[in-house]
Amino acid sequence: MENSNRNFLQPYTFANGFTLKNRVVMAPMTTMSSFFDGSITNDEVDYYAERAGGPGMIITGVAYVTEGGKGFEGELSIASDSTIKGLSKIARAIQKDGTKAIVQIFHAGRKTNSKTLRGVQPTSASAIAAAHPIGSETPRELTSEEIETIIKDFGRATLRAIQAGFDGVELHGANTYLLQQFFSVNSNQRSDQWGGSFENRMRFPLAVIQEVASVIDAHADTPFILGYRISPEEIHMPGIQLEDSLAFAQALTDTRVDYIHLSMGSYKRTSLNHPEDKEPILTKFVRVLDHKKPLIGIGSIERPEDAEEVIKAGATLAALGREMIREPKWVQKVKAGDLGSIRYQISPSDMDELQIPLAMQTYLEGSFREVMHFTTDSQEGTDYQNSLAPMEGFEKKM
Repeated sequence: MENSNRNFLQPYTFANGFTLKNRVVMAPMTTMSSFFDGSITNDEVDYYAERAGGPGMIITGVAYVTEGGKGFEGELSIASDSTIKGLSKIARAIQKDGTKAIVQIFHAGRKTNSKTLRGVQPTSASAIAAAHPIGSETPRELTSEEIETIIKDFGRATLRAIQAGFDGVELHGANTYLLQQFFSVNSNQRSDQWGGSFENRMRFPLAVIQEVASVIDAHADTPFILGYRISPEEIHMPGIQLEDSLAFAQALTDTRVDYIHLSMGSYKRTSLNHPEDKEPILTKFVRVLDHKKPLIGIGSIERPEDAEEVIKAGATLAALGREMIREPKWVQKVKAGDLGSIRYQISPSDMDELQIPLAMQTYLEGSFREVMHFTTDSQEGTDYQNSLAPMEGFEKKM
């Protein structure tokens, strides 16, 4: 196949007229490199600039929308107007040569700790500690008034993203953070309007979507994208089953969400809770969405053949995560037919050259080592086709 004819190199236009120059997305990955207050560092700007220009869209590592929603040290903030100036530098760095800049926003909920929150107890849908990591703190149950405030916080964060010059926001509803915590019976055992039934457990994420969409309508002068990321399954019982996520995805087709982004360690994954079901999860979501919303396929997409397979399976876009860390010029090299020079492994000695911030280097060599394909490692990493990957909410933060 001629490289320029590959499906993932073709442009894509969303229903609102927003156009990507190709269907390759750089997935959101934390850099662990922001200052203590969540403001950007020059290292982060350089990291994104090095990877800009190739993908149609780059999604930043997650940014917290309110101080109580910070998940870990080194995390980006979009919680105050003082962050706008710095965030605009990241947006401009990404937008080199027509790449679109999307900032991922979230509230960590119970997936944080009082040390990160400077002595404040974490909060969640219910006062239930997470099973992982071991020893997680028991959060305080949010009041209805606090829930309404957090919904507004997502809207205020979206306004800051618009003012900073981003092209869109992605709501991080995956990897067991607060949006997912409200949807999951594992973490939400409320008896009011925010919990209990399937419809009530969807109420919080749907309210956040509605608030963010209203802010976009009021303040965005050009097409501005609203994405939603979702984890297909939880392995803890009780918890989110695949049929729950598929029903939720179907509900999202009636919202203002512009795309749905899966969070999986392998695009070939089948159900973890029902190993007898051999149909890929990606195929199930393609069928349920039925072209009503664009779908981003993800998970161990490394080679051009992987990206092509994801698009042919019915996904609209193909997201590369770790491979974009290893090979910032992946898209450019594929387009040029320079396939032999693409890095599929990474040398620890090359990380400075690849503009990987020092804090992120430590993170990759520690929590993420088994998924990075370091040239100094003798064993081949796990493909996560049949198990959750560290980045799906199981990695140890710094």
